[in-house]
Amino acid sequence: MTRKELGVLLLLVALCAIVAIASPQFLSVTNVQNVARLVGTYGMFSIGVGIVIITGGIDLSVGSICALLGVLLSMMLVEWGWPAAVALAAVIALGGCLGAAHGLLVARLRLQPFIVTLCGLLLYRGAARYIAEDSTKGFGTGHGFEWVRTLASGSVVGVPMPFVLMCVVAGLAWVLLHRSVFGRHLFAIGHNAEAARYSGVNTRAVITWAYILSGILAAFSAIVIAFYTNSISPASHGNFYELYAIAAAVVGGCSLRGGEGSVVGIVMGAALLQVLRNLVNLLDIPGSLDFAVMGAVILMGATADQLFGGRLRRDDG
Repeated sequence: MTRKELGVLLLLVALCAIVAIASPQFLSVTNVQNVARLVGTYGMFSIGVGIVIITGGIDLSVGSICALLGVLLSMMLVEWGWPAAVALAAVIALGGCLGAAHGLLVARLRLQPFIVTLCGLLLYRGAARYIAEDSTKGFGTGHGFEWVRTLASGSVVGVPMPFVLMCVVAGLAWVLLHRSVFGRHLFAIGHNAEAARYSGVNTRAVITWAYILSGILAAFSAIVIAFYTNSISPASHGNFYELYAIAAAVVGGCSLRGGEGSVVGIVMGAALLQVLRNLVNLLDIPGSLDFAVMGAVILMGATADQLFGGRLRRDDG
């Protein structure tokens, strides 16, 4: 475990202790399960966004992708009568295709990731509202696809399925990032894309695949969130999810300049944010402060990266 990861872990443990003292309800089984469910749900798409950030990019479209895919999943299962397995495969494939589009625009046309994914945020939100005709979608009783609901929102020996799924995703992502050639190439591109290219790294392919992975993990999260809420309002579903993902990655040790980060850190960052949100709820603090907490967390993480990061930003002047 690196120093950054150890620091995040100690901060998470300290925060949990503070919350438990401030509100004993924090340690109740129901509350712990609820926090674990949210950590799993947010952790999955945070890992995807973290992978993109490691390359020096950004993905602002996660929340809108969740809204669009949630609407489509509901319509596939309830209105169009698609088989559940086909609907799930279609949603995951579409998430990967959207990520591929982002990656190609960034890697091939050299557009700025911020602009590309910001346009995606607007485009997918608008598409979701148009397809759903601005009406709320849901799954009703779930007749005919009960197993999907169980897989997305059930539990295993008391552990929420989203948390279990996130652990599986985190394990696979850890191997990919920290024990594979692809992972080494991701970090190399984040450190210096030109140097990586001259070293023989296919930077375009690696960057494109980073966005594809982000899109696929956003699709997995979209499925879980849709069944968890059982209500997908295209105008508001998934709002600000991208900020939670960026905050989790930054708090977990990812540098917004690229080249740094870890899966373990991102997961702990997601857990830290959810504990903070839980603290706000348990202490009856106005929910609007969620956004203030996110802003403060991102600012502190970026400041810490600037002050204590392993490398200094080059002065172009």
